Formats: sequence, C-alpha cells, structure tokens
Amino acid sequence: MAEAAAAAEPVPPEGAGAAVPAAAAPDEKTEKAEEAAEAAPLAPIIVKKIIDEGHGGAHGGAWKIALADMMTAMMAFFLLMWLLGATNTDQRKGIADYFKPTSLTKSAITVNNTSGSTGLMGGQSIIDETALPQAAAQTGLMQVLQPRDNTGNRDSDKDKGDLSQEEKSRIASEADKANFEKLEKELKEKLSQDKELSKLKENVVFAREKEGLRIEIIDKADFSMFGLGNTKLTPKSQGLIEEIARSLAGMPNKIKVRGHTDALAFKGGDRNNWSLSAERADVTRQIISQKGVDEKRIARIEGVADTEPFVASDPLDPRNRRISITVQYRE
Repeated sequence: MAEAAAAAEPVPPEGAGAAVPAAAAPDEKTEKAEEAAEAAPLAPIIVKKIIDEGHGGAHGGAWKIALADMMTAMMAFFLLMWLLGATNTDQRKGIADYFKPTSLTKSAITVNNTSGSTGLMGGQSIIDETALPQAAAQTGLMQVLQPRDNTGNRDSDKDKGDLSQEEKSRIASEADKANFEKLEKELKEKLSQDKELSKLKENVVFAREKEGLRIEIIDKADFSMFGLGNTKLTPKSQGLIEEIARSLAGMPNKIKVRGHTDALAFKGGDRNNWSLSAERADVTRQIISQKGVDEKRIARIEGVADTEPFVASDPLDPRNRRISITVQYRE
C-alpha cells in the first residue's frame, strides 16, 4: 500500500524544485524594506510658493494713474486757455457771475407754507412771472440778488426800494447788451445784402465800450465821407449813415455823435480841426434825426479834432478821419 501511494504521488517537472526558493526570496526583501521604512523617521513636507513678478516689477500699473492725472490736468489747462481766447470780457464776466452764489428775492418767488415746506425748496415755488419787468423775460434774468443785514435778515423796505431800482437798471443793461448784438448783426446783414453799401462794409467798425455800442464810420485811402476840409457828405457816405439811422430809429437808447479828424492842419484862416470835427458831427446828427431818430434821444455831439486817433502811430492816416455814433446804455 505504501508503495502504491508513493507511486501515485505526482512527480514535479524538471526545475520546479529550484523555483520555490527563488519566489520566496523577493517576499522576504519586501518585508524587510517595509520594516525599515516603518522604523525610519518621517521627513517634513515643505511647500514653497513662487510668485512671478513679471520682469522684476518694472511694468506695474502705478505709472498709468500718474499719466492719467497729468493728461487730465493738461486737458483742463488747454480748455481754460481756449476759453480765454475764444470769449470777450463781457462773456467772461457773465460766466463768472453765473457761478456766484445768489439768493432769490421775494419778488421772484412765492412762498407756499401749506405744502412742501420741508422739501428741498422749503415750500417756495417760482410762479410769479409778473414780478419782474418785461426785459427780464427776454434775457432770462429771473433770479436777482437781495442783500442781508448783519443778522442775516432782509434789509428794510427803504433799502428794498433802492435795490429794486438798481436791479431794474441792471436788467435794462442786460437787455441793452442783447439789443446791441441784434443791432450789430442786423447792420452787417444789411451792408452785405446791399449792392452799393457792401463796398463800404469794411469802413464800418463796431466796438463795445463802457458807455455802450460804438459804431464808427472811418475813411480809407479809397473812400472819404466828407470833402477835403469841408462838411459836405458824399452820396455813398450819406446813404450809409441813413441806413444806420433806420436801424437806430426803433431803439429807446440815447445817442452820442462824435467827429474826428486827422492831424492835417488848415492853412491860415479861422477854421481848424476842432470846428471841422464838431460841424461834421452835427451834420451826421441832422441826417440821423431826419431818418426817424427822435431829437430827444441825442445826448450830445462832440468834436475832438485829432486828439483820439484811430491809428496812433500815424496821425495823418486817413482812418483817423471818422464819425463815431455811440448807442448808450440806459440809466
């Protein structure tokens, strides 16, 4: 039986006996490596954060803010320079007055205590359009000033009356400025449209002064209003003065006429540039009156000879011979 069992036991193939110890050897090494790893201390984990500064930080955004500030300041500066060059004295004064703090008078506002008294306007509403003269409606000057005393209260009734008169004068002055601009535009259009007068439009000069609007008719080398040394108007100059007079006829303002001459003196006799300039001014006054301007509107006529030259550097320049018609502000 024993022999039969031995015979029945399977016989391993060749080389199988050597494979068993070879397979067991790696398992022993792995176990030893794991034991050594468990026995060794754990190394700390270090995390390093690296920030890319972009070429050393030389191209940051701070310079953009500085450049924007500089460009804004330069734009404001050049805008200011342009405004100073593009506006006249009256326009700059108007801009400055616009930004001045003002208060509304009782004549320009109506206080309504029954509603909205706690609102932004304190219950006040601007509804009385008849509180100001008609000139205010034409110029948009519905807001007027009213001074206060040391305690912050309104002035007395007497002061209010005086101030009201001052405000009326100021409003009338603003209306005159608008009328002067209209008059100047109207005359320039008439001179441009008329075939004969269009040749003389360069001889008419408009200027603003403290008294009002000055209209000057000046001589040139190819044009003279009067004959040499006399007071006789040429047909062209008379037509020009008549056209100006028609435009002045519908205005209420006072008018001043002034005559000017050059420095060329008379040869002997009793006549001189003083009398000549005054006589030429009076001839101009007569034509203005004949064309619809009331005599009562003529404030005065003057002859100043050659004391106020148009071209100061050349007393004999023909442009020094001229007639000045000043439309004055209303008082």
